[in-house]
Amino acid sequence: MTSEQKIKKWSCEPPSLKIGQFEAPVPIIQGGMGVGISLAGLASAVARAGGIGVISAALIGIFEGEAVFFKDPRAANIRALKKQIALAKSKAKGGVIGVNIMVALTDFEPLCVAAFEAEADIIFAGAGLPMTLPGLRPKGMDHTRLAPIVSSGRAAALIAKRWLSKYNYLPDAVVVEGPKAGGHLGFSYDKIDAKESQLENITREVIEAMKPFEDKAGRKIPVIPAGGIYTGRDIYFYINKLGCAGVQMATRFVATYECDAALPFKEAYIKATQEDITIIKSPVGLPGRAIKGKFIEAVEQGKKSPYKCIYHCLKTCDYRKAPYCIAAALINAQRGRLDAGFVFAGSNAYRIDKIVSVQELIDELMTEYCEALREDQERS
Repeated sequence: MTSEQKIKKWSCEPPSLKIGQFEAPVPIIQGGMGVGISLAGLASAVARAGGIGVISAALIGIFEGEAVFFKDPRAANIRALKKQIALAKSKAKGGVIGVNIMVALTDFEPLCVAAFEAEADIIFAGAGLPMTLPGLRPKGMDHTRLAPIVSSGRAAALIAKRWLSKYNYLPDAVVVEGPKAGGHLGFSYDKIDAKESQLENITREVIEAMKPFEDKAGRKIPVIPAGGIYTGRDIYFYINKLGCAGVQMATRFVATYECDAALPFKEAYIKATQEDITIIKSPVGLPGRAIKGKFIEAVEQGKKSPYKCIYHCLKTCDYRKAPYCIAAALINAQRGRLDAGFVFAGSNAYRIDKIVSVQELIDELMTEYCEALREDQERS
């Protein structure tokens, strides 16, 4: 999408989002959503619309077929990730394709190597501190940019300091995820609603924390907030009032035709009320935000589903103590079997009332952005 097309379509030209050598004309990153919610279908559609599309690597090998996956889960995950990156890039028409790889995954390191080898444009790494990420880059493979996902200025500074001292490398961008995000949250239960944890405040923290490292790098380190951002006016606020480079959004992209989840998963967002969105205790030891349903209600009533660990997906999961297998629950949900799983969602999921195309969503967000810009200009 050219600048001329943007101006014609949206009445203003939003700032592009630059991460390393990559530039997205729409300043939106589509957040990585596992298991199987954001694969090549969604990521490539976002990239074609001008944003940055992101594939989630979590248990991606299950989509190679269960027989293949259970024979060698690690090999299946690596093969599937490379396949999805190649497919997304072939359909993205030159757009930017990233991958989200959780540090908590048991195969975090080999998946990162696979992403480098497949020339993913950006690796986004969170759910833990990705202290070793630059060291996983195979020699000579310089295509991919690196962006940690953090929930505090302190975490951002720790990562930047380690990367600089050990690898002579600084983050190409930093994503700041607040407590209103869907899925697993980087906050303790008692801090989710605390004022100091709110996205606006931790974003300012991270911007300040990155300034000394920007001086050392001789370049800007884009800071990108995530979690609870819903409208184009929200995007305008974070870019034009807080000085962010762009935003990351995940929840809004679930209710799109191109999202890789089954229709019942998407419909759960449309049917949800504000009261349906709740914080759950995940078997991996972190709070998570999800939509209430029969499965979650059964867990809350103390019902357990004993199981043997067959996925070996997360370092922090002790299946001997867990009431259910979160991998199985998320796979069932992705396939539309909501009686045997549950749907992760951001705090604003209840506001969604229909399924639209990715392009329609981007157009809505950028139109709202331009309206906020015009109103601000008229006031000043």
